[in-house]
Amino acid sequence: MFDRVTEYAERVVNGEVTAGKLHILACKRHLNDLERQNTIEFPYYWDVEKANRIIDYAETLTIAEGSEPKEVKLLDCQAFDIAVPFGWFKSNGKRRFRRKYKSMARQNGKTFENGITGTYVAGFSGYKFGKLFTVATKKRQARLAWEEMSKFINIDEDLNELFIVQDYKSLITAIESNCTIEALSRESGLDDGFRSIYSSIDELHQHRDNKIYKAIYNGTRALSETLVSMITTRGDKLNSFCKEMDDYCIKILNGTTTAEDFFVDIYCLDKDDDIWDESNWIKANPFLASSEEGLETLKTDAKTARDMGGSDLRDFLTKCLNMWVQNSDDQFINVEKWKKCGSKRTLEDFRYRECWVGLDLSSGGDLTTLALEFEEDNEEYYLYSHSFMPRGRLEEHIETDLSPYDLWETMELLTVTGGSGDYKNDYKFIIKHLKELQEEYNLKFLGIGIDPHNADGVLSDLEEFGCPILMVTQSAKFLNDATVDMQLAVKSEKIEYNRENELLTWSFTNAKIVKNSFGEMKVDKEPRARFKRIDPVDAAIDAHAVRMKFSTKEVVDVKSELDNYLEKMGWKK
Repeated sequence: MFDRVTEYAERVVNGEVTAGKLHILACKRHLNDLERQNTIEFPYYWDVEKANRIIDYAETLTIAEGSEPKEVKLLDCQAFDIAVPFGWFKSNGKRRFRRKYKSMARQNGKTFENGITGTYVAGFSGYKFGKLFTVATKKRQARLAWEEMSKFINIDEDLNELFIVQDYKSLITAIESNCTIEALSRESGLDDGFRSIYSSIDELHQHRDNKIYKAIYNGTRALSETLVSMITTRGDKLNSFCKEMDDYCIKILNGTTTAEDFFVDIYCLDKDDDIWDESNWIKANPFLASSEEGLETLKTDAKTARDMGGSDLRDFLTKCLNMWVQNSDDQFINVEKWKKCGSKRTLEDFRYRECWVGLDLSSGGDLTTLALEFEEDNEEYYLYSHSFMPRGRLEEHIETDLSPYDLWETMELLTVTGGSGDYKNDYKFIIKHLKELQEEYNLKFLGIGIDPHNADGVLSDLEEFGCPILMVTQSAKFLNDATVDMQLAVKSEKIEYNRENELLTWSFTNAKIVKNSFGEMKVDKEPRARFKRIDPVDAAIDAHAVRMKFSTKEVVDVKSELDNYLEKMGWKK
């Protein structure tokens, strides 16, 4: 049986199709999954017949809009994006993908594709009495995908007999399955509890926060099959839910985080592409740039952007080339270099070794991390980290964040403490865990680095380790040397870590560089990006700072440190 999806993916990966790096990664992901399907590690399988079924359905439809009706003829990339979510299955026979994120330049058929998918699910997926929604911040936007579905139905005599379209209600009913398709928006009362077998969430860059996504996605948990399909063109708001989702999806494509239920495809120019070279434009515009008329439109927009600059240039970059307008020079590490540093070694390989310790004791109940740094030959280092979070805070983050904290708990990268009513970190428990690590692996601690903030409650406990303590002041002046040295170590691939530690990788890829007026640097997260935590990076740099500075006068005897603290607080005469 001809496999149009896989054949296209192979052509993209082989360079026969002009494509951006992220779309190439989406195709590679499909091909890599084919190689490992039906294994213990990857219990999913590809069903060509099911994938072809939705493609065949799409190409029986008629496009109503225009001077005269015409048959739908999918581009190969459209067939890929429509069929992959319907061709992969779990070992129990249920569809693998429950979420989809597609980003590309405007006027390239994203909403059109969701219209195809919605009518297919409602009328031909076999599900009875299901709810389907088209969703956006405004009702007018939410109706766009809904109207695509109604146009497919109204122009087609066969579909007309299978669906009832009630335009005044923004409601479509599939007669045989009793499934309904409804347009919803935040302004018209969208709330939690929507149990949808399919939802189209339009123009994610216009969403102020993740509330619409969470309201829809949280309502699908009890369903064995669902698809929440998010479509968007990138915007210019870097501190937004859309940017957070986009960053998360890029990590899925890069393989730095795992989300087997999430299909991702992003069409955009690459970082070093010449934005004025029209041969590159097809990377973000596979539909528009494939025709002479569409290419002429892009040329006109490019000339205006080049001549006018300012907001016109910004709009051309975001809307026509699907690029975020940002400065990537503030990234702490290069993701590709970081991935090359990953290995299979674990803490088991470092029994009876010496190491330095870094502790990041976050305030309240946020992520708290300990890190161990082991020095190898030739100034190479192995980095281990483990994080902690109270159960109550974890449950909150699962509801609000995109990050898979529950998966990380299962992977034993994160220890969750207490019960659902606990929201504050137990620092004594964390120090106890550190002691247990030392005893289990017969480790010798050469020094411990800790942020003075929140450290007062554990200083006396740290004294029992019998090693120097470095109070790591969280300023660019103090942290500059350790930050620069660790950044260079990653760049030169002299840092090693266990590649299964997704939580550590997630943190390192979140970290940004900030500098003071003297050019000294430290790491931080993006302003207002409260869900992109970097606590494991902070702990790792604390450990690195100990290794670099433990013999200086900044290293203090823990008893002296405790005495000074008590005197400062007025508790010692």
